Amino acid sequence: MKTDHLFNDKKILIWGYGREGMSTEKWLASHVSPKAVDISSATPEEMLAGAGEGYDVIIKSPGIVWPPKAEFSSKEDLEKIGEISEKITSQTEIFISTYKDKTIGVTGTKGKSTTVSMLAHVLSETSGKKVILAGNIGLPCLDYYDDAEGDSIVVLELSCHQLKGAKTAPHISVFLDLYEEHLDYYGSMDAYFEAKSHIVSRQICGDRAYIGENVPEIKSDSEQIRVVPSHEDLEGIELGLYGEHNRINAYFVKKICMDNFGISEEDVLKSLNSFEALPHRMKKIGTYEGIDFYDDSISTIPEAAISAATSIPGAQVILVGGMDRGISYSVLEDFMKEHAEFKFICMYATGKRITDELGEGISNVYYAEDLEGAVKKAFEITDKDRGCVLSPAAASYGYFKNFEERGDVFAQLVVKHGSDKSF
Repeated sequence: MKTDHLFNDKKILIWGYGREGMSTEKWLASHVSPKAVDISSATPEEMLAGAGEGYDVIIKSPGIVWPPKAEFSSKEDLEKIGEISEKITSQTEIFISTYKDKTIGVTGTKGKSTTVSMLAHVLSETSGKKVILAGNIGLPCLDYYDDAEGDSIVVLELSCHQLKGAKTAPHISVFLDLYEEHLDYYGSMDAYFEAKSHIVSRQICGDRAYIGENVPEIKSDSEQIRVVPSHEDLEGIELGLYGEHNRINAYFVKKICMDNFGISEEDVLKSLNSFEALPHRMKKIGTYEGIDFYDDSISTIPEAAISAATSIPGAQVILVGGMDRGISYSVLEDFMKEHAEFKFICMYATGKRITDELGEGISNVYYAEDLEGAVKKAFEITDKDRGCVLSPAAASYGYFKNFEERGDVFAQLVVKHGSDKSF
């Protein structure tokens, strides 16, 4: 049942005016008769000081940190934080509250975008229903508020930020995996996991959750299915994607489609076989001067860079580094030391940190100031008929607008510095 009427005659504050905030303003104008709608770019501290007073509802954008940092811990502060939190909702909350029964939500540290795209692709081809893909991928979910009516399935990619304050959860939830990430925002792995765990913990009796092997236990009234595929389980899953992790994600898709929509194994496997890799995810961009170049700019954690190195056929040189968010790189540093068959070009803040932590005497690790310097070095040290992969294991912010821009710039630099442009 639609929930837009709940906002009629309310004084509403849109907190944050990026893409989602603009979408919220448009949705309110077309679906709600509020008493007033205002827009705020207040800091969490300003909100605590009174910027949100007088409003019945605060629709918060996911990137805004709430509650404020721990120094606000007096009894009075905690009471104010609780009062404000009660008023806060989000696009995700509004949408799922309306369309919970037809929504599949997917989260995880890595693999979210590929999995939701794969799932939407298979369901579109095999379910006979209209399938909507939204959330942290594509357009904000309220842009599909009317389209989701009728015989439809909604597939939502959900980030930790979208889940942090969640009070409800999708009917079918997927928690793929958990690795160290976003510690600059959350401060600890426990807080990061707590935010993501709401995709399951906020479910109710009758809901269902599919949970990956390395995800800790989550208390919930929903049915929980631990997904740990064997080698035999993965047989028959043929993809045009690199990496065992993608076959595991495809197995999640297979189980969801067969368990919940009665789609045959044959039809699921046939559809999976036709799915193509998304941009910036172990995607080959071309062959230049006899070297195959791959864009895996989506990589923001050490495990992703290791996966790219070991999954892409012929990979030899890996470009790593970006914004330093304080996560540990020990697993990647150990991999570098133990696998002399690969060469690593480190760049930017995390690249400098990795080379400093490794110390001297590691002959397969190089340093370049930036991405252009790394590309130049890659042409020097990559053997013909081998591969060079941009898999940064770090965020792009501070150097690029987002990981998409980083990947695009990488491709441009490869073309700029490569003379043989054969594909």
